[in-house]
Amino acid sequence: MHFHSLESWQHSHNFANQHQSPAEKNTKIVMVLTAVTMVAEIIAGTVFGSMALLADGWHMATHVAAFGITLFAYQYARRHASNPQYTYGTGKVSVLGGFASAVALGVVAFMMAFESVGRFFDPHGIQFSEAIAVAILGLLVNLASAWLLQDHDDHHHHGHHHDAHHHGHGHQDHNLRAAYFHVLADALTSVLAIIALVAGKFWGWIWLDAAMGLVGAAVIVRWAYGLVQDTSAILLDGSVDKKIQLEILTALETDSDNRVTDLHVWYLNENYLAATIALVTHFPQSPEYYKQQLSHISALAHVIVEVNPCAGESCSAESSTVGATASRPLTL
Repeated sequence: MHFHSLESWQHSHNFANQHQSPAEKNTKIVMVLTAVTMVAEIIAGTVFGSMALLADGWHMATHVAAFGITLFAYQYARRHASNPQYTYGTGKVSVLGGFASAVALGVVAFMMAFESVGRFFDPHGIQFSEAIAVAILGLLVNLASAWLLQDHDDHHHHGHHHDAHHHGHGHQDHNLRAAYFHVLADALTSVLAIIALVAGKFWGWIWLDAAMGLVGAAVIVRWAYGLVQDTSAILLDGSVDKKIQLEILTALETDSDNRVTDLHVWYLNENYLAATIALVTHFPQSPEYYKQQLSHISALAHVIVEVNPCAGESCSAESSTVGATASRPLTL
């Protein structure tokens, strides 16, 4: 029995930033602005009969989902920071939210595409002036949002870059930049919607509105497909890329006569990894010694090392069994 304290051997499994930053506050403002404009554009697109406006509204919905999930994940992680129910913390909450959003919005995009194709064969009347006014409003909101996010990025990022690894600002800024590019993409679809509506109003090119509906649907489907691919790999504990596995192998096997016999690396969230490693060696050290050799791989947040002393005849032909690594005998 251990009667002394175990605290020095224990660590947190929650890898989220514990404090609300100005980045998070600005993202909240942008999310509310975008959500209100999104609803206005979807309603206006339906009432005024414009597929381009509808596509712009639903494209905004992809970004409202992204902002909302990011913010919800921060708050959820803070609330459940010490909840033992989550074995490796709450890192996958945002990943699960992203997967659900991608599936839902992918279905919406297919419905939009179906409707847009129908409009080519059966054009509907469009109230151009009203639709143009709403599309311009959408563009102005996007530009204001981009300014809000960019203004913050310029002057918060530099002040906190030095401690990014310790306090999560590196990932926070990454989220902020992602939000900034989302908003710029929205501004582009707003511009395309305005062009399509102006062309329809003045030159009678009604087909261009349906074409913009198709373009918007294609953009959303592409976003949804990419997000489903990325998130499902993390949710199913998909293996990380071979580069990181090779980095772990190299770090451990270049020391002494260590040979890694079993290696599993998986995502705890989109930024951090966990690894379980079994190795065999003639010169066993403490697990902490091997963890120290991996400390340069900053994404590794949780490492378990099993150290097996090499003994008996089997050692003379011991070989690595990880992935596609070529087997080779141990040097005795």
